[in-house]
Amino acid sequence: MENDIDIKGGYIMHELIAQPKMLLVVIVYLIALVGTGAYFAKKAAVKKEGKEDFFLAGRGLGKIVAVGTILATYTGGGTVTGGGNSLAFNYGLWSGLFFTICPVISMSVLCYLTPKIRESNCYTVSQLLETKYGSKARTISAVIIALAMVSYQYRGLGFILNATTGIPTTYCTIICCALVIVLALSGGLKTVATTDAMSAFLMVGGLAIGFPVLISTVGGWDWVISSAQANDPESLTFFGGQTLLKWVGGYLPLILLTCSDQNYYQRIVAAKDVKTARVGLMGTMLACFVIMPVVACYAFISRQYFGTSIAAGQALIGAATLLPTIIGGIVLSAAAAFTITTGDSYLLSAAANFCIDLYSKINPNATEKEELKVSRAFILIAGVVAYIILTFFPSILAIQYWSYTIYGAGITPAVVGALVWKKATKAGGISSMIIGCGLSIIWEATGSPFGLQTIFVAFPIALITLVAVSLATQPKSE
Repeated sequence: MENDIDIKGGYIMHELIAQPKMLLVVIVYLIALVGTGAYFAKKAAVKKEGKEDFFLAGRGLGKIVAVGTILATYTGGGTVTGGGNSLAFNYGLWSGLFFTICPVISMSVLCYLTPKIRESNCYTVSQLLETKYGSKARTISAVIIALAMVSYQYRGLGFILNATTGIPTTYCTIICCALVIVLALSGGLKTVATTDAMSAFLMVGGLAIGFPVLISTVGGWDWVISSAQANDPESLTFFGGQTLLKWVGGYLPLILLTCSDQNYYQRIVAAKDVKTARVGLMGTMLACFVIMPVVACYAFISRQYFGTSIAAGQALIGAATLLPTIIGGIVLSAAAAFTITTGDSYLLSAAANFCIDLYSKINPNATEKEELKVSRAFILIAGVVAYIILTFFPSILAIQYWSYTIYGAGITPAVVGALVWKKATKAGGISSMIIGCGLSIIWEATGSPFGLQTIFVAFPIALITLVAVSLATQPKSE
């Protein structure tokens, strides 16, 4: 299947060979996704569904779909091509395995916040912030969220098509951009949530079935460990050559993002009730105990087999090409679906911000029909802009770090403060958002001075700003 092509830095390099037969399996599944989108688009047109149906699925998500859509949102394109996949490829097995601590912490926080999130009854996080900090906070947060919603999923799906067709990744990424935009335009959150659930369950099954087959294909787990010991023994250590600060920095941005991510808040509000929302969150946490370690092992095996002949974002995808056609096709189909549905979620979330938080201010007399037209137009424009921004980043992990950090520092302190701290004031919330976002951009633009990751500078200062300014601007008692 693959041929030895070179030996560099101690690694036996194998060439990643396109597997056209697997493409047939991927195409069948993508057709199913597009068919689902067409079904809900037609259904929405017949029922003349409005804004609540488009953005919140009519607030009627059941438990199974809630688990599936939250799981797919959390373990979407980022998990397939970035996150624990890239960490395991770059820094060793333990770094990937410990990515599981992220959902444990963040899903627990969201479970605690669920009643308050549902009480807010908001379409967007910016709406929630407006109720606490005023209309300026809504506008500022909408801009920050738009900055953070860079759709790196296009490149992830491009890697998958490249692995099955051999077409250059650049062209595959453009194709994927078009597919993601079409699905996002179809039926709103009902389409996204349903296809999320389909993808999530396929992913869990595909990865679990393929794992023992993959180990057997490469020569057993003993071969994996012995190869790592011979080529890069540091990859078997706990930190994988990283400092403690950098190790923590690999997890913290995602944890902070998730605690206030609009995608999760929308799904929590879209669930039938508090219990259903919490079942979705806890089900996601439990499923991550399967997905995260298995993805880390796939990526680690891929590193030993392909060495540096592939990018970190291709690790899981490359490993899938070593599997028998049907099993590998299922894994690649699930990976493709994850990247698509995550991309849809981000575009839909950004469209909600534009329509509800910005356009409603520009045209307060707009009808729901007009708002939906504007939302769909924004999805098209934002999808293209996201692709353009994507071309400026060297890797998927770099894109993730950028988007997670801006959101985690610029939005999370203000959102959590609005939900749980009564003394948070308008001045404190707005100052926190401006400082958090501004510092993230400045610190990244200056090349992270002193080698300190942006999240360790922007988030603490944003949090301190929220507390200090709020305490200094408490309303005077009568």
